Amino acid sequence: MGLNMLYRTGFVGLVGFAALSMPLAAQDSGAWRLAPQSDLSAMLDCFEAAGQTLISAHRGGPTPGLPENAIPTMDALLAAQPAIMEVDVGRSADGVHFLLHDDQLDRTTTGTGEAAAKDWATLGALRLKDNWGWVTPYTIPTLTEALAWAKGRTVLQIDFKRSADYAAVAAAIREAGMGDSVILIAYSVEQAAALHRAAPEMLLSVSIDAPGDVAALKDAGIPEDRMVAFTGTRLPRPEVYRELDGRNIEVIFGTLGRPPRSIDAVIDRYGMDERYAELGKEGVDILATDRPREAAAALAEAGRLPKAGQCGVSRGG
Repeated sequence: MGLNMLYRTGFVGLVGFAALSMPLAAQDSGAWRLAPQSDLSAMLDCFEAAGQTLISAHRGGPTPGLPENAIPTMDALLAAQPAIMEVDVGRSADGVHFLLHDDQLDRTTTGTGEAAAKDWATLGALRLKDNWGWVTPYTIPTLTEALAWAKGRTVLQIDFKRSADYAAVAAAIREAGMGDSVILIAYSVEQAAALHRAAPEMLLSVSIDAPGDVAALKDAGIPEDRMVAFTGTRLPRPEVYRELDGRNIEVIFGTLGRPPRSIDAVIDRYGMDERYAELGKEGVDILATDRPREAAAALAEAGRLPKAGQCGVSRGG
């Protein structure tokens, strides 16, 4: 191993050791919690009525030293601000569901090759890299571990990799008692229908470019009260948001994406963080972002960030 890699691994290892020296979720005495009091749809309605915008942290809100799709990463973000977490779920060759975005292991772990072709013993022994290539002390979490961590803490948006089994994931969510605290992500009418068959009681994030898309989803058997509308990552469309609002369908808009063209990257480059609050005012109910900390600060300054004591939001033990 070269000197540079030793330095990089050692430095992040020291950072990680400090984090691991405390029990997981040790900051719960001051951490934010988003726990639906009855139904997640009702919680989202409450935020909308209060003129507030939720942050959805893309891949759990990675930051230097804390990798994407990792429980300590999500834990650290909740210590700072209220947020829901978007995560990616795949399945190992021997049937264990786990959090990882890429089909290949190389970018985000110390492994190589196709993740779904490995057994869990192999995957569980790997270390995660952060998005800057630094090796961290953290390992790939199983879906079961992530659900157990999230229960009573936050909502998970679940993005399915091709290897994932919808019915098995739905069963794991039910077993964890998280059915009212998940949003399952679908990118097509066909995928949405399959997810609805597997988990009819759970909310779906469905891709909607125009209000007419709602009709196609309804024709596929998906009730409007199970829909949350993902409206893309390019141009905000307040007129579409208003029509969806009239149907009581909450709106997700993504500022995330690959730099330098993502809205997040443009906002960062030009120092326009106030744009996050403006998107909320235009009708975005859930803001999916790669910059959850900065977006939350802008929403808080505009009085649009969820507050403790309302809509199932609390802070502290």
